[in-house]
Amino acid sequence: MTHRREPEQSAVTFGEISANPPCLRPVLTAKVTPRFIHRFSSVSSLSSVSSSSPTLTPTQEGSRPTVVIRRYEPRDRNAVRHLCCETGFLGNPIDPVFEDRELFADYLTRYYTDIEPESSFVLEQGGVVKGYLLGSYRPFRQQLFNFFNNLTLFALGMAKYPFYARPTKDFIGWILRNSWREVPTTPRRCAHFHFNMLPAAQGMANTGKLMNSYLDHLRSKGVRQVYGQVVTFETRRGAKLFERYGFQVLDRREITKYRNAHPEPVYLTTVLKELDPLSLEKS
Repeated sequence: MTHRREPEQSAVTFGEISANPPCLRPVLTAKVTPRFIHRFSSVSSLSSVSSSSPTLTPTQEGSRPTVVIRRYEPRDRNAVRHLCCETGFLGNPIDPVFEDRELFADYLTRYYTDIEPESSFVLEQGGVVKGYLLGSYRPFRQQLFNFFNNLTLFALGMAKYPFYARPTKDFIGWILRNSWREVPTTPRRCAHFHFNMLPAAQGMANTGKLMNSYLDHLRSKGVRQVYGQVVTFETRRGAKLFERYGFQVLDRREITKYRNAHPEPVYLTTVLKELDPLSLEKS
């Protein structure tokens, strides 16, 4: 990872973790989410986001299946959880550092899929979910849910702890000792999102359409601000990249857990965007 890529080739991942109690704030997204800001394409209006599964047809060239951005549906739950785990460690499967996929997916996705699914969107390519954006514009409800959900997950994790392999135990140890110190500042009572996309579906156009669908959703609710916490490292996407696309960098902290797993510093960065509900996002 010593060669700098062009922005178009950047990996796409976002991870929202700030709403959890400090002692339960592991940086469980990597790449963010866990494997995020790209140049946005023209806005896809909310009316164009289908709430049902479309019939997919190949492109005229026949080289790739049609990409469809649509609202999240209950049938997508397993696919979203699988994608979350497949991209959880700097764009790669989470298993080498944390083996309990069910707990990992519950921590990062359960609120969005089970409590506020109307604020989530998926990217479907060839009939397969290859990207998602899970969001919330109800921060108090999300924080309240996470408080009790995380207590449950913590108890489950401790019960299983003696049976975990050493890498998972080390990761849990880092969570308890250091992770709370490495969470950057986040806005209070602000909409946010958690974002992931498989490499096969990454690209400026796909990322922009998915993001703009969510931003339009927020505008329709009168939301004026949105933030995300994204895992960054300079050879893939530095802070300057986010600023180009309308996000302001509020804070960033190094994730010390990755010092022995990545050749350069890895940061958790909080980015914030001001929304004008009366105007469209420009590409």
